[in-house]
Amino acid sequence: MNPTNGARVDADRLPPLHDPDGKVAFITGGDSGIGLGIARAFAGAGMKVIITYRSPEHRDEALAALDAPGRVHAMALDVTDRAAVRATAAAAIDVFGKVHVLVNNAGVGPIIPLSCATPQDWDWCMNTNVNGVFNGIHAFLPHLKAHGEGSQIVATSSMLGGLVVGPFWGLYSTSKFAVVGMMEALRSELAETNIGVSVFCPAGVKTNLGDSQRNRPAILAPSGASDPTALAMMQDFAQALGKLRADNAEPPMDPLEAGQRVLQGIRNNDLYIISHAEHAQTVRERGEALLASIPIDPAASTPTRLAIARIMRTRIYSDEIKRRAAQRSSR
Repeated sequence: MNPTNGARVDADRLPPLHDPDGKVAFITGGDSGIGLGIARAFAGAGMKVIITYRSPEHRDEALAALDAPGRVHAMALDVTDRAAVRATAAAAIDVFGKVHVLVNNAGVGPIIPLSCATPQDWDWCMNTNVNGVFNGIHAFLPHLKAHGEGSQIVATSSMLGGLVVGPFWGLYSTSKFAVVGMMEALRSELAETNIGVSVFCPAGVKTNLGDSQRNRPAILAPSGASDPTALAMMQDFAQALGKLRADNAEPPMDPLEAGQRVLQGIRNNDLYIISHAEHAQTVRERGEALLASIPIDPAASTPTRLAIARIMRTRIYSDEIKRRAAQRSSR
């Protein structure tokens, strides 16, 4: 088998974390929002949980909400600091002896069009949303391989940022598309191991993402004037969205519900964990746009080109389609 194209999944093989009871999870940004929702769902399933935080206030609120003495531990961490991530990983392993689930959830949500972004905006967003995910994988993957008990790596991306591009947050979308690609690549590379890989793509969840600026480093503070036309369009969009939500009085998804979806996703070893059904058409249109753009090329049927295509093909997508079909038929 070509090592770059993944392995075909054995339908009779249990997911690595099919029974999470008693397992240990490490969740970055687990002190609020989606991260706390994931921590609550995991703790409710009998798992031991280590959460990271930036704000002592959020840490205290999270520990009170989790209310699981002896099974929850909090650690301060800036995921952009690679040395700190390595040191915290080692300390986390010491707390409960092992870690089985890594959730790279910490992230920032700048509402900044790519066309208006400054280098400081770019570095701040990429350092957290992309480098932070890599730092977690780099720190924990050797440990997950070494203990061999079955593990799961999860990263939080976005549905309206990582699977399709939303309006006015091109910088955020760039980072979250990268997270999806990173996790797909890791899934392919670890396909024949007992380490599962998932990417969580939520849409509207009640979080503190809009307050991301509070942890922005001073050295990467915004510089220069915003484009007035783009700023006005962004304000109009925000007002229209706010009015729609106010008129319909429908709150975003509760973080605990989002966390429960992640828990079910790791039980199944789902590649994609999707939270919201209402955006299916947008995702479908992107997929169809890609397919419609593939040229009809008679030369592609030559034996050499077909052989290259077979070698380059990753099986993670076809395996996921078959797995999902099997899930539906068993309901």
